[in-house]
Amino acid sequence: MTEPAVTEASERPLILLSNDDGYRARGLILLREALEPRFDVVVCAPDTEQSASSHALSLNRPLRLVERGPATFSVDGTPADSIYVALHAGHVLPQKPDLVLSGMNHGLNLGQDVFYSGTVAAAREGALHGYVALALSAAEDADQERAAEMAAELAWATFRSGLGSPRLYNVNFPPGSGWPLRATRLGKRDYGGGLIRRHDPRGVPYYWIGGSTVEHEPIVGSDTEAFDHGVVGVTPLVLDLWSSQLEDDAERLVRAFAVSPDRAPR
Repeated sequence: MTEPAVTEASERPLILLSNDDGYRARGLILLREALEPRFDVVVCAPDTEQSASSHALSLNRPLRLVERGPATFSVDGTPADSIYVALHAGHVLPQKPDLVLSGMNHGLNLGQDVFYSGTVAAAREGALHGYVALALSAAEDADQERAAEMAAELAWATFRSGLGSPRLYNVNFPPGSGWPLRATRLGKRDYGGGLIRRHDPRGVPYYWIGGSTVEHEPIVGSDTEAFDHGVVGVTPLVLDLWSSQLEDDAERLVRAFAVSPDRAPR
């Protein structure tokens, strides 16, 4: 079996584009179309929807990479798998990408959603490999075409800005079709009815994770506040999760462990 062909390297900037909704998702297609006037775009995305898959990598089974069309590939794995395979396979990309984009997601990724989001994970995988990456999401009642156009404009501004690598930004488009842009921090979303218990026809219980209602805490400068005000929030995310604010607490735990009278003798 021959390896899939890739487009030749060009002088135009190159974007590696993925998502967590699958390579056929409308949001990805619209975003690609909006990017192509200024960028070369290679798509490498999951075969099927992988929402809330977070940053899982498939380490215990083989992955299938399939060429679906010109500069379009799918992977039967997670969003992070897709970026990892694209960057390492050797025949997906004609050159190193200038940006890694993930989206346009069908739905929002605000606040602590970033810990669960496959959309954010695909972008984060790119950032972990040293690239500037954007995770892009839009409310279901946002103008999807306009959101894609504005996302492409933001991608061009990001490319032209000369930002050092790696960088990771999370971007959300609220309902509507025209938005101001604001730098934000992570907010907090409170989901109602987090676990629903039901019974199948044989009386065996089963569970659904996730409720049907969500509320935003009033945090000034947050991405949730921006969304509630009809503003596109651009939130920088860190790759180093170490917290200097909690370093003293860690030292306190180490000292407490050393003097604990309940430690088993060695």
